[in-house]
Amino acid sequence: QVQLVESGGGVVQEGASLRLSCSPSDGAGDIGVMGWFRQAPGEEREFVAAIISSGTITDYGDDLEGLFTISRDSAKNTVHLQMSRLRPEDTAIYYCAARWSKTIISRSPLLYEFWGQGTQVTVSS
Repeated sequence: QVQLVESGGGVVQEGASLRLSCSPSDGAGDIGVMGWFRQAPGEEREFVAAIISSGTITDYGDDLEGLFTISRDSAKNTVHLQMSRLRPEDTAIYYCAARWSKTIISRSPLLYEFWGQGTQVTVSS
């Protein structure tokens, strides 16, 4: 069982930037696509971004490309989410997710086998 560990959440002002990081606790060298989802209170879990294992292909949720950037250190199996120009509506728990497929990105949380505990991001106006 792969355990994902997130870091980097916090409370920031509107317009600020924040960087989230995630890596498997045991290295998990075979892990494939990694990504981020978020969930605000009372809302469904929403796709934020994902990246394939080679780091060459990415996908972003609606209206997030250009504001958020996902990147991957394949040697360390670490994925980062750089968030800029944060808005109060970005407030949510952000979850790191991973799946065994190395090349197929999915926007459905149902297709990710592994999850982190989540990290809170709060953007105040």
